Amino acid sequence: MDFLGSHAPELLPGNRPLPPVKGALEIPHGTTIVAASFPGGVVLAGDRRATMGNVIAQRDIEKVFPADEYSAVGIAGTAGLAVEMVKLFQLELEHFEKVEGVPLSLEGKANRLSTMIRSNLGMAMQGLAVVPLFAGWDADRQKGRIFSYDVTGGRSEEQGYAATGSGSLFARGALKKLFREDLTEEQATTLVVQALYDAADDDSATGGPDLARRIFPIVTVITDEGFRRLTEDQCSEIVRAIHERRLQEPDGPRAALL
Repeated sequence: MDFLGSHAPELLPGNRPLPPVKGALEIPHGTTIVAASFPGGVVLAGDRRATMGNVIAQRDIEKVFPADEYSAVGIAGTAGLAVEMVKLFQLELEHFEKVEGVPLSLEGKANRLSTMIRSNLGMAMQGLAVVPLFAGWDADRQKGRIFSYDVTGGRSEEQGYAATGSGSLFARGALKKLFREDLTEEQATTLVVQALYDAADDDSATGGPDLARRIFPIVTVITDEGFRRLTEDQCSEIVRAIHERRLQEPDGPRAALL
């Protein structure tokens, strides 16, 4: 980004001029991303739907990507810009490690992503916002951490769980009621899929699991062993177990009153 800023600033995402338009831009948008930590790491997951106004633009979009070996980023917002930002972020982290000989700290990665989002503020003000969720394994603190952002690049560390995107209100409510600090990895992966299920139940822009087309959420796990994406069969097993349970309890599991 520094090189482009010095030699070709017009190529940076936030510096590209947009033609004048009237009304809302009909561009594919991605929703919803959720994350939850557990004692051995952190889980980051996303649904597969992209919308363009009231139309489903894509049913199987990928919204969760590895940033490097020990971190991942989930995208919400303008899909094209978000994917481009992720690719640039991946390149930045790889370049830093090659130049310095050591990987950037998790805190440093979170700060760098904040700078990249801030550089897109001009586009965000015109309706082309990118609001990611960043999660990874902190080798210094020996735990998984989650960072959320706003369109200005403001960064906040989330404790335990987080959600972003149009269905985040409903997903966060599900996470809030079901999250526990002593979750196992298996329970954490089930929790994020439950949250996405609840988000899809109330938000039309969030896509629920599609059993007929075998389209399941992307679920990733980051631990001290690195980034790992659950296979389709593993996701299918979680989704089908939740689906069977919801045939009896459509609103999902109940949290205890006391």
